[in-house]
Amino acid sequence: MAKAIHSMIRVLDEARSVDFYKRAFGLDVAQRLPFDGFTLVYLRNPEADFEVELTVNHGRTEPYALGDGYGHIAFVVDDLDAEHARFTDAGLNPNPVKEFFHDGALLAKFFFVTDPDGYKIEVLQKHGRYR
Repeated sequence: MAKAIHSMIRVLDEARSVDFYKRAFGLDVAQRLPFDGFTLVYLRNPEADFEVELTVNHGRTEPYALGDGYGHIAFVVDDLDAEHARFTDAGLNPNPVKEFFHDGALLAKFFFVTDPDGYKIEVLQKHGRYR
């Protein structure tokens, strides 16, 4: 059986990205691997084995073009409204909370936030299939 273990994104400023993911999602550096030309930084928290892998290409100064193929990564939380308030207080500029219905029933309650490199991140209320 396959198991998802990480999602990789390219970032310009390692410290800025590590700070964002720590403040937003409580992710800490699990491992940092410097190579010639690039560094890999694996972020995780005690809630799950899944990691966010930051790739920092040394010497890169131009923002990455995200194109129209990237969608988002998602995190689930126990109290969406409290997290939205915490994000707001922390200056992370979350979008408004939304509700999404399917066949008249609540499918998801969520908000999006954008990381320092422009990646969209969905934050979902723990509910139904989102556990």
